[in-house]
Amino acid sequence: MRASDRAYEALRDDILNWRIDPGTALSETELAVRLGVSRTPLRAALARLALEGLVDTTRGRTGVVPDVSTESIAELFELREALELQAARLAARRRDPVVFDGLVDSFAHATETLAAGGTEAYYAVVARFDAAMDEAVGNPVLRAALDSVRVHLVRARRLAQDNPERLLRAAAEHRLICEAVRDGDAELAASATAVHLHASLTTIVAMLRDRDGTHRAGTASPRTASHQTIPHQSIPSTTGTKGSR
Repeated sequence: MRASDRAYEALRDDILNWRIDPGTALSETELAVRLGVSRTPLRAALARLALEGLVDTTRGRTGVVPDVSTESIAELFELREALELQAARLAARRRDPVVFDGLVDSFAHATETLAAGGTEAYYAVVARFDAAMDEAVGNPVLRAALDSVRVHLVRARRLAQDNPERLLRAAAEHRLICEAVRDGDAELAASATAVHLHASLTTIVAMLRDRDGTHRAGTASPRTASHQTIPHQSIPSTTGTKGSR
């Protein structure tokens, strides 16, 4: 793996999984030393992350990890709704019923999945759902657009991972989508998707407002640092870090 790819994978994984907090200034010198790469491949990695919207390079020479705000999430969900409702309709018309019947069963057993494997196991089922929808849609242009949205959803989903009640409700919503797709009901699939997106947005916005209210009250929060420098343990020195979806 090239040095720039290695740096990109490591930084992307840390940003998506909140191991680097929003507002963190990304010092090129410090990152190059900690990742064991020169500044040229590091800059290439940061440029790729900037194109994905995971690093903000508009505030000066030093890149900053952008915040997850109510405004940015609302904008993201406006795009997500347009893409995913159409994807649901297309998937219902082009699906393999057996695949979605299996997903119906998986989401029906979300309680057991969470108990046995935690949120990572649950999100693995969600990843299977995303992959099945992509396959059923069969449109590489739409898939590329969905992938760009999902990158940022990974960060947003982390806000809900400590809310098992919401995860179980989301599993029930996913199950309804899968049932509609399996049965070839395009409009029901789109409607069920709209319900799920509304519930997800409401939950994330509420958690962001709680976070911001706590921060304004003066209570320290590990997820609200503003323009801090990267802590020593934030960036792993190992290679081949797997990116999250």
